[in-house]
Amino acid sequence: MERDFTKRKLRWREGIIEGLLFAAAAVAILIVLAIIYVVVSESTKFFAQVSAIEFLTSTTWTPLFDNPQYGIAPLLTGTFMSTLVALSVAVPLGLLVAIYLSEFAGNRTRETLKPTLELLAAVPTVVYGYFALLFLTPLLQGLLRPIGIELPSLNLLSAGIVMGLMIIPYIASLSEDAMRAVPRSMREGSYAMGATRLETAFRVVVPAAVSGVVGAVILGMSRAIGETMIVMVAGGTQPQMVSTPTQGGATVTAFIAQVALGDLPFGTLEYNSIFAAGLALLALTLLFNLIAFWLQRRYREAY
Repeated sequence: MERDFTKRKLRWREGIIEGLLFAAAAVAILIVLAIIYVVVSESTKFFAQVSAIEFLTSTTWTPLFDNPQYGIAPLLTGTFMSTLVALSVAVPLGLLVAIYLSEFAGNRTRETLKPTLELLAAVPTVVYGYFALLFLTPLLQGLLRPIGIELPSLNLLSAGIVMGLMIIPYIASLSEDAMRAVPRSMREGSYAMGATRLETAFRVVVPAAVSGVVGAVILGMSRAIGETMIVMVAGGTQPQMVSTPTQGGATVTAFIAQVALGDLPFGTLEYNSIFAAGLALLALTLLFNLIAFWLQRRYREAY
């Protein structure tokens, strides 16, 4: 009798724990749904007055002017350019760091370097922004001026480079985890065929871990797309069509931060433009994540 009571008590406790875990997962989903609801509902008010065709095709974004125009293209080009620069820095450096930690570093070295690298993600982004503005931009101006390139004080090149440094920990850490999950037998088979450790790393381990690496890159990309303070401080807040990273320009997040700090009346068209820009950013991030999910399923290896 006492034994049955103990079993029922254990099952009761397990049921409570399972319920708490389910509630935690449900809360996360509800928060996401609530965010989507707010963004979509407020954007609906914006698109009730502004044509979606104008929003997607116009190349002028001046919602705060006397004759406002609502073409999201300038903000998207600034976002794409800064993200492209960030990925061109973070992907090669992050993958090289991940390969070193996974294939070449000893246990003590790995235990020291990995937490130190991850500290980069803990630095406030506004600090990164002023680092780009006060240190990197003057440095790049001195390097580019001899070759005839005049870099403005606010530009997407320095902002993108610093964003790339910021997202290196995301790409390096997740990629290293994916590479360490590759079975040891695959490495030993490569060594048995006469391959060196470097050849094994690049020709065996990285291809085998490609689904995890792609996921890490997409996560880093999403983090760069959603960055606000770095591009606002070092990249500029003037919306314009951007064709080179040496230009200044506004991103979607920089515009949202700029307008949200102003004195616009609640519910006005200018105010609702924040949510329309946010909806475009949300759709863009969702698209990239769906591509990452498809690539992970397409190239996932079962060991």
